[in-house]
Amino acid sequence: MSLVRVHNFSVSLDGFGTGEGQSLDTPFGHAGSRLMSWAFPTRTFQGMGFHGKDEGSNGIDETFASRWASGIGVEIMGRNKFGPQRGPWTDEEWKGWWGDNPPFHTPVIVLTHHPRPALTMEGGTTFHFVDAKPAEALEQARALAGDLDVRIGGGVDTVRQFLAADLIDQMHIVQVPVLLGRGERLWDGMEGLEERFEIEAAPSPSGVTHLTFARRGRAATTDQAS
Repeated sequence: MSLVRVHNFSVSLDGFGTGEGQSLDTPFGHAGSRLMSWAFPTRTFQGMGFHGKDEGSNGIDETFASRWASGIGVEIMGRNKFGPQRGPWTDEEWKGWWGDNPPFHTPVIVLTHHPRPALTMEGGTTFHFVDAKPAEALEQARALAGDLDVRIGGGVDTVRQFLAADLIDQMHIVQVPVLLGRGERLWDGMEGLEERFEIEAAPSPSGVTHLTFARRGRAATTDQAS
């Protein structure tokens, strides 16, 4: 069976995966770009058009960043990752933060209590807006993904829901040396998580620590071996 994976998900030292006060101009709230500053210089993120179009850095940050798309057939994301609107859709012209050609290039399931028609973008990305619990969303994602894996893209509440339902097989969390003080915390309600996962830590010269979680009892995959 395909695996369920999380990649490049950054949290502060005090456990916040996003800041307070998300808006159109501040997707991560008051955290700004601080949680993702480690990733922007990498070859992978430069290739997505983040902060210029330089060749990009290699090294340990790039090694981890580059794994996010390998073997992925579908992403599942929460509505807050797709955009800043809340409640019923007042503007279906909004097509996400990423422009006409989002970086996913796969189907994307957007979890929302307010479904709307699917949105097809350039490059093979189609957003499907569904009202579903984690297990139901995963079933739909696997039907779209074929033999490929499913990525849980965030935000915080979405990752936490899939962890609580014990549906995640592999997870890459990046601990960033900043203190946010407020926002959405990833680890709330996750006591004992280490009993379900083998956890390894890899420090980077950029100051972040890459934490990898592999569910106990699952065979290694190309993601772990690469």
